[in-house]
Amino acid sequence: MISPLRLRVFKTIRLLTTSASLQGSLATFVSYDLTPHIGTSFPDPLIQLSSFLKDARSSELIKDLATLVSHRGVVFFTNQDLSIDQQKQLMLKMGELTGRPKSSGLHKHPVSEDTPELGADVSIISSMGGIARAGVEVQSRASNGWHTDISFETVPADYSMLRMHTLPHTGGDTLWASGYEAYDRLSPAYQQFLEGLTALHDGNFFHETARARNLTVQDHRGSPLNVGDDLSATHPVVRTHPVTGFKALYVNRSFTTRILELTKEESDHQLEYLFRHVSENHDLQVRYRWGRNDVAIWDNRAVLHTATNDYNGDRQGNRVVGVGERPFLDSGSRSRREALAISF
Repeated sequence: MISPLRLRVFKTIRLLTTSASLQGSLATFVSYDLTPHIGTSFPDPLIQLSSFLKDARSSELIKDLATLVSHRGVVFFTNQDLSIDQQKQLMLKMGELTGRPKSSGLHKHPVSEDTPELGADVSIISSMGGIARAGVEVQSRASNGWHTDISFETVPADYSMLRMHTLPHTGGDTLWASGYEAYDRLSPAYQQFLEGLTALHDGNFFHETARARNLTVQDHRGSPLNVGDDLSATHPVVRTHPVTGFKALYVNRSFTTRILELTKEESDHQLEYLFRHVSENHDLQVRYRWGRNDVAIWDNRAVLHTATNDYNGDRQGNRVVGVGERPFLDSGSRSRREALAISF
């Protein structure tokens, strides 16, 4: 249990850093913001997400949780007792209560196994054979791993939830970066240039992973539009978030391969700049050191993330991913800094 002293400290931090208007029904819980732009932690293990599903205010709590995640990018909970079924229920409710299309459900990753224990819509994030280290090269930049979940799908992810149940002795942190702040940090002229562009997101390298592991690529992956063998899609370079209304940069090094309106040389140059813009600006990132059974919930429309592959031994968790809507850019939408009058 968390100590009374730490509770007092966390309560003080929450009063100083967290906007109650974003918390809604969650404002009664101890929480604090990890950085100004991204990440909020609920450190008290007495706050259990499983209880949200049973509470008389269940819909209010879950909707406020989803809204907070959409604004803060990623939210963390300590030492959770969520079952796999409860993870799925919570993920479905978060999307349902924030306007997810009725045709969207839980994603089935192309190379996740359909196990009796977990089902086809749970991804095993594991250093011992799951998808955690697919395509990782030891002698390469750690920043090459930045990505947004399943952006190669026609209808990509909204929320993702990962409960990490097995950890190495040290290492294995995860980083998230704010797509809102990445957009806001660009010059107005560059923002305007990017807003007329679309990009190809390609995950067809998973076919090689499937062949190597003797797996069949899963079909009908959470939406009637996410079908077939072609794991690629075209999305706007800047998208509007349907919950917050904020603009976010929506390209990532793992899946984004080409800006379609540019020549290949122009595209390579622009994408390399944008990838480095995300990975090298540490002040729009948050780094999380996992505790056993901690849960992270993030919004793929607002953030990118990457694992830190600096460990040996077993590191495992179960991830559930919701499928959202087709990405769009609303020309009337605003940036996060503009909407909230942020000046720092």
